[in-house]
Amino acid sequence: MKKTTPLENNLQPEYDFDYSKAKPNRFANDYHISVTLDSDVAGVFKNSESVNKALRAILSAIPITKHAQQKNGADNKSRADF
Repeated sequence: MKKTTPLENNLQPEYDFDYSKAKPNRFANDYHISVTLDSDVAGVFKNSESVNKALRAILSAIPITKHAQQKNGADNKSRADF
């Protein structure tokens, strides 16, 4: 068994970061969105994959408008906003 030695704190004082003064990075993008489902709806779906599958099926039935194509580019097949 390999012995490990405890790490020493040999950082210079100017590298001592005060995390209580930290702010969120305003340039970072948050791509995760949380949605709360009502209990009757949540009881139908077992996980997020099943919710996404159902939403994609609904989206496939909605026609793409010209406005949505121009707004999102021709390659992106986004549906019209509700």
